[in-house]
Amino acid sequence: MNIYEQKSRNARDTWIIAGLLILFFLFIGAGFDYFYGAGMSVPVFSIAALSAGLISSFAGYMSGDKMVLYSCRAMPLDLNDPKQRQWQNVVEEMSIAGGMPLPKTYIIDDPDPNAFATGRDPSHSSIAVTRGLLGALNREEQQAVAAHEMSHIKNYDIRLMLIIAVLIGAIALASDWAARGFMRGRGGRRRGSGKGSGGAVLIIMAIWLVTAILAPFLSRIMAMFVSRKREYLADASGAELTRNPLALASALDKISSRVDPTRSINQGNAHLCICDPKGSAVGFREGSFSDLFATHPPIRKRVEILKSMAYAHL
Repeated sequence: MNIYEQKSRNARDTWIIAGLLILFFLFIGAGFDYFYGAGMSVPVFSIAALSAGLISSFAGYMSGDKMVLYSCRAMPLDLNDPKQRQWQNVVEEMSIAGGMPLPKTYIIDDPDPNAFATGRDPSHSSIAVTRGLLGALNREEQQAVAAHEMSHIKNYDIRLMLIIAVLIGAIALASDWAARGFMRGRGGRRRGSGKGSGGAVLIIMAIWLVTAILAPFLSRIMAMFVSRKREYLADASGAELTRNPLALASALDKISSRVDPTRSINQGNAHLCICDPKGSAVGFREGSFSDLFATHPPIRKRVEILKSMAYAHL
C-alpha cells in the first residue's frame, strides 16, 4: 500500500470509527430508555447519549491532541537545553525533507525512551518525545525517529489514531455508566416487563449489558490491530525520508532494550507510540496470542525489515 492509498483508507476508517462511537452511545441510551424509561413520551436517554457521542467525536477531532498531550504531562521544548534544541533542529530538518508544515514539539519528563505524533492533520500536528529518548539516541537515530513520526503525520495516521484514543476513553465511560445504571436500577420499573415478556426482556438486557461490559476491551483490541498495520508503513516511509534505514533499526533496538515501561503514557494512548510503552518484554514477544494483545509489531521483525531495506540499497 502506498502513501496515497493509506491516506484514503485512513480518512474512510476515521469516519467509520467516529460512526461506531456514536452508534455505541446510541445503543447505551436506547437500553436505558427500554429498561428504565417507562412512562416517558420522549426517548430522553437516547437523545442524551447520541448528543454525548456527537460531542465526543467532534471534541476528539478538534481538541483530542491537547487531551493526549495533557494526559502525558507533555511540555513545550526548552530550547535553552542543548539536547532539546538538537531535537528541535532534527524535527525541522525532517519537516523540510518531507515538504511538510513544522509540527509543534513537546517533551515528556520520563526516563524511558519513547515518542509519538498526534493531531488531526499535518497543519495541526505535534510530536512528543520523552527525556529518556533524547538521552539514549544519537543524532542520526533521532532523525530516524522524527522521520517515522513525520510519516505518521503525512499519512494521516495521527487523525485516525487520535479518534481511536478518544473512542477508547468515551466507550470506557459509557460502559461504566451502563454498569452503574444497571446495578442501581435492578429493582426499578422496567418497560416490557409485563405479562409474557419476561424471558425476552432478560435476553435483551443480557445482550445490552454484556456488550457494554466488553466494549472497552474490544475497543482496545481494535486500537492494537489498527496501530500494528501502520507501524510497518511508517518505518518504511521514515527510512525512505532519511535514506538511512539502519539508523531507525538501531533506534528501535535501543528503545526496546529498556526494561522499564514509559509510565507517563497510559494504555489508552499506547497505540500512538513508536514502541509499546509497557516495556521491552512485550515488544519482543511473537506469535498469534501475543500479537492479539500487542499494540505494535514485534521489534525483531521491524528491525529485520529495516536491515533488509538497507542491504537492498547496497
